[in-house]
Amino acid sequence: QVQLVESGGGLVQAGGSLRLSCAASGRTFSSYAMGWFRQAPGKEREFVAAISWGGGNTYYADSVKGRFTISRDNDKNTVYLLMNSLKPEDTAVYYCAADRSIVTVRHIGADYWGQGTQVTVSS
Repeated sequence: QVQLVESGGGLVQAGGSLRLSCAASGRTFSSYAMGWFRQAPGKEREFVAAISWGGGNTYYADSVKGRFTISRDNDKNTVYLLMNSLKPEDTAVYYCAADRSIVTVRHIGADYWGQGTQVTVSS
């Protein structure tokens, strides 16, 4: 079992930055691929970014490429999402997810999910 707890959300003006964190329980964090997803009101959950278990491979949605950076610290059992140049359309609840397969993570099929953290970008 892996338990995930997101933090770092909040209210920010357009053009600003936030860094989300996702702390994972368990001693096998380093064997899991991790991902970030978001869901805006009235919309389906969508993929944002993913990172392989060792951190060597990262993937991004086109809408965030060049603005968001996913990273992980396996010693701290934590994955991060640094969000720069935020836009109002980035407003959503952001979730982190974990799965042993990076392919599964990227296709919103991860086994484990956090409860989410709200990000609101004002114009």
